[in-house]
Amino acid sequence: MSGTHGNGTPAYKRIQNAIRKKIEAAQLNPGDAVASERDLAKSNKVSLMTARHALAGLEREGLVERRRGAGTFVAAPKIHFNKLMSYTEHMSSRGLAPRSRVLMAKLIDDEQEVAGRLRLPAASRLVKIVRLRLTGDEPFALETCYLPASDFSALVDAPLGRSSLFAALQHEYGVELAYADEEIDATAADGHLAEMLALSKGSAILRIRQVIYSTKGEATIYVVGYYRSERHTLFIRRFR
Repeated sequence: MSGTHGNGTPAYKRIQNAIRKKIEAAQLNPGDAVASERDLAKSNKVSLMTARHALAGLEREGLVERRRGAGTFVAAPKIHFNKLMSYTEHMSSRGLAPRSRVLMAKLIDDEQEVAGRLRLPAASRLVKIVRLRLTGDEPFALETCYLPASDFSALVDAPLGRSSLFAALQHEYGVELAYADEEIDATAADGHLAEMLALSKGSAILRIRQVIYSTKGEATIYVVGYYRSERHTLFIRRFR
């Protein structure tokens, strides 16, 4: 049984690409069973080891999950935090339609700690935008963004339920984002967060606080996000 195809693509990659395309085309949805190693080996005329290698790679990517004794299933979408990407970019990269619900968009002047994180005087006016992030009809994140009102006050009227904040900053203001400093910790969902994220009160969730900087080194956005922990992965490469 050959490990490669005539075009030079390794057999395990052909199997992965076929499964990935089915997931992106919604022919396979979260929770659906994926063909077994034995079936994949038979239908693709490859060894059992090659089929196993293909599924193991998809599992490392977070596309499928293998349940002992039950088989392999399409995993619920996860967000990988390795790259500074907007929610829209994250969803699109997974072949999913981004959906957000804007819960608040207003000007405030009473968030001294936030102003400090944006390197502004304590009483500075800020734009505050609260959005519920969804996959399908299911919530998985509640994010609050703060920006200096002196530069971005018009964002309170922007259609941020349908469009990306990163894109709005780039196209409307000529601001390109470069990097973020993040604090990540685990916390328990209080009553409000549990209701917003469709979880039981006290459920473990991730809190991520970001200061996002522009290519000019200016603190542009402060984000406080609460995420359903089973939907997010942080991959870290460590060196000796």
